[in-house]
Amino acid sequence: MPSEYDVVIIGAGHNGLVTAGYLARAALRTLVLECRPVVGGACVTEEIFPGFKFSTTSYLCSLLQEKVTKDLELEKFGFAVYPKNPAFFSPFPDGRYLILWSDSGKTCDEIRKFSARDAEQYPHYEEYLDRLVRFIEPLLLETPPDVARRGLDDWQKLAGLGRRVAKMPAEELVGHLRILSQSAKDFLDPWFESEQLKVVLATDGVIGTKGGPYTPGTAYVLFHHCMGGVGGKRGLWGFVRGGMGGLTQAMAASARSAGAEIRTGARVVRILTKGGRAHGVALASGEEIRAKAVASNADPKVTFLKLLEERELPGDFFAAIRALKSEGVSMKINLALDGLPDFTCLPGAAVAPHHKTTIHICPTLEYIERAYDDSKYGRPSARPMLEITIPTTYDSSLAPPGKHVMNIFLQYTPYTLSPEVAPSWHAIKESYADRVMEMIEEYAPGFQSRVLHRHVVTPLDLEEEYGMTGGNIFHGEMSVDQLYFLRPVPGWAKYRTPIRGLYLCGSGTHPGGGVMGAPGHNAAREIRKDWKKLKRG
Repeated sequence: MPSEYDVVIIGAGHNGLVTAGYLARAALRTLVLECRPVVGGACVTEEIFPGFKFSTTSYLCSLLQEKVTKDLELEKFGFAVYPKNPAFFSPFPDGRYLILWSDSGKTCDEIRKFSARDAEQYPHYEEYLDRLVRFIEPLLLETPPDVARRGLDDWQKLAGLGRRVAKMPAEELVGHLRILSQSAKDFLDPWFESEQLKVVLATDGVIGTKGGPYTPGTAYVLFHHCMGGVGGKRGLWGFVRGGMGGLTQAMAASARSAGAEIRTGARVVRILTKGGRAHGVALASGEEIRAKAVASNADPKVTFLKLLEERELPGDFFAAIRALKSEGVSMKINLALDGLPDFTCLPGAAVAPHHKTTIHICPTLEYIERAYDDSKYGRPSARPMLEITIPTTYDSSLAPPGKHVMNIFLQYTPYTLSPEVAPSWHAIKESYADRVMEMIEEYAPGFQSRVLHRHVVTPLDLEEEYGMTGGNIFHGEMSVDQLYFLRPVPGWAKYRTPIRGLYLCGSGTHPGGGVMGAPGHNAAREIRKDWKKLKRG
């Protein structure tokens, strides 16, 4: 083991592994330190119950950048995705249902059951979103300009962005402005009249978000979830072979093949600094590891409020980090099943197309908004929004023969509970999960009898086990005031920090949350740019 590394990376989540893969390929001696016993962070597969393998936190793939997949040769190391088709299945209390397919024609036939007008509009809506996404896509793998200090490079980037905007058709410019400012409901209302279609589409606007479909800014979250694709189909999501850990295991193997070292069970407790410069890290074991640069895949609050002392940072920067909005509202329930749910609206417990989708239980926009209203006052939603997937309908290796695993992602479960509710999530998580089981039972009678095992992950668990401050799955809210050159805070969106030689490479930086790999890619590029200066010290 070298006495000193070129770069030490804190955290083997997917972005940390992406950064390691690129830096190792640039011949930098790279060490990744992960506190958990397995790599992957929140993108991991874990055998919680014997024979049942779960994507315990993140559970679907779409946003991963194609450039990252190619550059790091991830397919060579076993990465593969099963495209999810159909895309969505929504059962409704009146016995009707809506299925959205990857094939637009089949989807329009489904929509026509609720509105002939919406069936005609839907292809135009998809084409419109596609045009908007094409403008944003190049920005995902670019470093944002610094709008605080505005050096020559920053002015050039701003001017280039201005030229692109100037060439944009008026309809698209208005669309981008609306995306940034509107709620998901306000964005969808002019397009569609069917409540059933609008609520299916609006779910992407509130996933992981402290806001309801009526909240300004949720249109951007909806848009953010349309930026990826699987198998050449934009907006399509898929299941990673072997669970989400199949991706991060491939990333780890790729990084190791290029020379990176990865250590698990190695908790970083302090970033070592001297004279305003990072020069290594200290571990909980007492070991100190020296490096010319440190890259943190931890979220900004962990990095600056826990791994550094306040006196080491500028006062205005420290205050801005402390003020970051980063409280989560999401819970995950992982189930081992003895059989598939049998829905009243589509009877049958054998594998059918609707079992292979993302299943939404949230019948109206008002239903979701009322669920959010509960959370604003520290109460878990009386009737939460449920997003359900069954990955074993694609990948039977995740469970014993004839058995299944189910992921339930639900909102809203606020990190900060009202004292009237409970002292902490640990006290109520199982009883709250019981209520969720009862909700599914309403749509699929007999469902609870099929549950063999249950694993519940609350916002507090996300913080304590996976290191996400406030249980926020995006490392900080994806609100307009925390995006692009304002992420994580104004003046520090270029992956560098006020500590020389210390970089951020996680989802708390541009372009934000989701399993994208873009923050790790961009941070590695900036470290390579600075490398000559870093070597000189």
